[in-house]
Amino acid sequence: MFSRIILDELAQAGQALAAAGLVTAFGHVSARTEGGSLLITPPRPPGSMTASDTDFTEIAPGTSALPDGVPREAWIHLALAASRPDIGAVCRAQPRAATAAVASGLPLRPLHGQGALLGPQVPVFEDPRLVRDPLRAAALAETMGDGVALVMRGNGAVTVGETVGEAVARMWILEESARLALSATAAGTPVPLAEADQQAWRATGSELLNRIWQYLISAIPPTASMKGPSREQRREQRRE
Repeated sequence: MFSRIILDELAQAGQALAAAGLVTAFGHVSARTEGGSLLITPPRPPGSMTASDTDFTEIAPGTSALPDGVPREAWIHLALAASRPDIGAVCRAQPRAATAAVASGLPLRPLHGQGALLGPQVPVFEDPRLVRDPLRAAALAETMGDGVALVMRGNGAVTVGETVGEAVARMWILEESARLALSATAAGTPVPLAEADQQAWRATGSELLNRIWQYLISAIPPTASMKGPSREQRREQRRE
């Protein structure tokens, strides 16, 4: 049985990404379970997921074939999880500004404090084809290296985190950073923050990422049929 918190957060992730305009028909999120496998959202519009959704599928590490009911790009999630034990969640989305920035050859570097939470420069995976096989997924993981965000040329982006909330929050920061970069480039020559200033912002990473995650789930439409647990409910769930 999976943690109720993980199930709720995966459902919230889909709703929050849709509410923020970061996904449409496509996108998926995964979380590493206590047993080391991955639990991933189904191949359908992320905004349609609910807290009672039973379509989340478990994928065993080292699998040679994807089970039915998972997105074919689940190889991305598996490759990243296999390459980095620090990754607890992976977010795949289609941020428009980030895609446009990379298409124009604009490097995504920290122009504001939150952008520093993505590292000194967001790497680009140059292969524009869908990543639906282990070899291409391994190449993507190598391109990301020890980073936390990556833009796929002509094909959206991937972000990671220790938790689902961190991975989704970084996707939002990636899009905000790209919008800022596009605006700054139109106005003049963008000047990244100094390295010391970037390090100061990264020291507050966990706190800021959690604040952004809370902001994103607070924007989920009230008509959605799922609702995240309260702080008190989460405490009870952790005791179980």
